[in-house]
Amino acid sequence: MNLVAENLTLERGARAVISGLSFAVAAGEALVLTGANGTGKTTLLRALAGLIKPASGTLRLDGSDGEKTVAEQSHFIGHQNAVKTSLTASENLSFWASYLGDGSHARIGDALSRLNLASLEAIPAGYMSAGQKRRLGLARLLVAQRPVWLLDEPTVSLDAASTAILGQIVNEHVAQGGIAIAATHLPLGLTSARELALRPAGKAP
Repeated sequence: MNLVAENLTLERGARAVISGLSFAVAAGEALVLTGANGTGKTTLLRALAGLIKPASGTLRLDGSDGEKTVAEQSHFIGHQNAVKTSLTASENLSFWASYLGDGSHARIGDALSRLNLASLEAIPAGYMSAGQKRRLGLARLLVAQRPVWLLDEPTVSLDAASTAILGQIVNEHVAQGGIAIAATHLPLGLTSARELALRPAGKAP
């Protein structure tokens, strides 16, 4: 399985943010996006997640379910936690298990345990700290199995211990043949990662 982008051009406000970008990420590999603010890291992740339509170029996932788009085979963790504050931790993950289609309610307990949220399973998310809400948002990675993980600054609001747990979870996903693409200012301790440095559109690498 390979995630492939060819001659990708992405625009924001009718201005090209990324122009003519090509890259590939293989199963069992992590890609870390780097670059100054405004070089398109978030824009690229949102395009991969199907939230932005490329101005030109193609995105595909070779060797996977040909009936599904890249977005349909991906988890996207953005700047927001996508947590419903009126629902408990367990209810939030139950929603995601149902919404994602390929999720499993049987995995909810394990996901809460891995992110150190088991003691809060019956607590409404609105009563949680910023770090706890972030961990709850990340826990949906473990509820539904999808081959591609798209992570945009996933360590926001996480302490060092939680960041280490996240790094371990991502490493396990990659070791099992998954793909992870992350934009992060803090190291995740990824063992099979390479870097893709983004630069302003129109500037040579």
